[in-house]
Order: sequence, then C-alpha cells, then structure tokens
Amino acid sequence: MIILTGGTGMIGSMIAWHLNTILNENKFVIFDDMSNEEQEKNINKRKFIDLIDKNDLPKFIRNNKQITAVIHMGAISATTESNFNKLLVSNIRYSQMLWSWCATNNVPFIYASSAATYGDGENGYDDNENLLSKLIPLNAYGYSKHFFDQWVNAQVKSNQPTPPQWCGLKFFNVYGPNEYHKKRMASVVFHAFQQYQKEKEIRLFKSENKKYKDGMQLRDFIYVKDAVEYVMFFLKNNHISGLFNSGTGTAQSFNDLAEAVILNTKGDKSSIKYINMPDDLNGRYQYHTEANLDKIKALGLNLKFKNLKEGVSDYMQNYLLTSDRYA
Repeated sequence: MIILTGGTGMIGSMIAWHLNTILNENKFVIFDDMSNEEQEKNINKRKFIDLIDKNDLPKFIRNNKQITAVIHMGAISATTESNFNKLLVSNIRYSQMLWSWCATNNVPFIYASSAATYGDGENGYDDNENLLSKLIPLNAYGYSKHFFDQWVNAQVKSNQPTPPQWCGLKFFNVYGPNEYHKKRMASVVFHAFQQYQKEKEIRLFKSENKKYKDGMQLRDFIYVKDAVEYVMFFLKNNHISGLFNSGTGTAQSFNDLAEAVILNTKGDKSSIKYINMPDDLNGRYQYHTEANLDKIKALGLNLKFKNLKEGVSDYMQNYLLTSDRYA
C-alpha cells in the first residue's frame, strides 16, 4: 500500500492517474487538505483505497504496517506565500515527520522539492547535494523547500537514521491537466489558453532584465505526465537515493509557449502582448531555468520528454478543448 500526500493536487492526482491507467494499480491511500472542493474533480475518476484528511496521517501511519512507500507531494506550493509560519508547518515540519517515520519503519520516501530552491540561477542548476549551501531562493516557498533539502542532507551526512530509499525531486515548471484549482499559481500555459479563449490575446510579462527581450525569458517547462515519470522511475528503482532535478533539460521561451497555444487554436502570433511585471514578482523572478540532468541520466533514466509544442498539444486537444478537462 502506497501513501500519496497531496493526491488531489496537480502532480499528486496525475500520479494517481498513472498508477491507475498505466500500471493498473489502485492500492494507495490519498491524503490531502480537503478545503478546496474543486480538487475533488481531480480524482473522481480514480480508484484507490481511501481519501483522508492530511491531519489524520500521523494516526493512520501509526496503525498500519502494510505501507510500501510514501510519495509526498503535499505542500503549500504558492510562490507568493509570505506567511513563513504556515510554510514551516506544512512544508518543513510535516515533511520531517514523514521522513522520521519512514526511517524508523524502513519505508521508501519520495518527496517534492522544487527548482525554486535555485533562486535566480546564478549558481547554476546542478543537483549535487554538496552545492546546496550555495543556493539562495528568491521567495519564502523556495526557501521552505531548500530548508528541508538541507535538513535531509544533514541527516544523511551525520549518519542519522534514514529511509531505505529517499529521493527529493526538484520539479521545474510543470503544466498540464488538473491544475485548474491553482488559480493564479496555475501554469502560464493554462492562463495563456484562458486569455486567448476570452480575449483573443495572450499577455506575457515584459522583461526587466536587459539580457532578455520581452517574451524571451526562459524556463524548463515540463508536461505533468513527464514529471510523473520521475516519480515512477524512483518507485521502480528503490535502490537509488538523492536529490534529483526533474525537468526536461531544455529551456524554452514564453514566446514558444504562447505560440504553442496559438497553434492549437488556429490563432495568430500578433495576439501575443507584453505587460508590466507585477510588483510582488519584481526582484523575485527567475529569467532562465534549465535542469542539469547528467546525474539522473547516469543512473539509467532514459525518457523522451515532450517539448512545449508536443505537451501543449496533448494538454489542449485531450483536455482543455474537450467537454471534460480532467484526467
């Protein structure tokens, strides 16, 4: 039996989708915050053992001895969250509790870190644990993920009890089905689609960095189905532990993204407009992210990731442009 936290969120629900539809697996329990009714739609097609409030997880794991793995995707994921006490409880203490339980009970532990830990990228995007101290996240969310990564690394280096397998996945810019509940924090792909549907234009942020023209800010955009493949790789290869980048390894521009959306709506590139960056993002904005995948490729990962044209096409044709957009 697998524990899946954050299982009604975007990546979590797509992990559930993969377990059901690709692996024909339904022996997992979903834990999440049940306050958002929209997230129920993310899992209403899924088959699983139970859906339980995240606050009841400690009691559940104390009373169950059949747990084979913990996939921890649950967290506050808003990059604009400024209340660090909330992030401390949800993103750090909760993760530490699960780590400690997995270490004590000899259960593999796979958790979501983030590319937000890299800050502005000045120190590169190398997932070497020995370089963690050089990273400076740009926001409180990124710092909360970075803090836990550092805590894990300290546990390992000081020979404290660890899970038999532990993997921190530094997800880059994930987009795809089941992100609709995220509102402002949904991907630029989703917002671009909505803008074009309503107003026949797509608005991108102007660049405040002279090195990048408007719309040419670069991101490692990864389709959520590809992001989930990372989780499945480690679930299958439970002898591998460490921090690992989880992106495509190839950066593309926001203009590329907008053009991919327009291609699927038979629109025109003149529909792309540029607007001022919001004040709360100024100085906290990444202009170039690109995952270095050397470490995980050396361990046997051999995936063909979708580029923006391919991923956006699948997202729009099979979900956004249909009567039922949920996976």
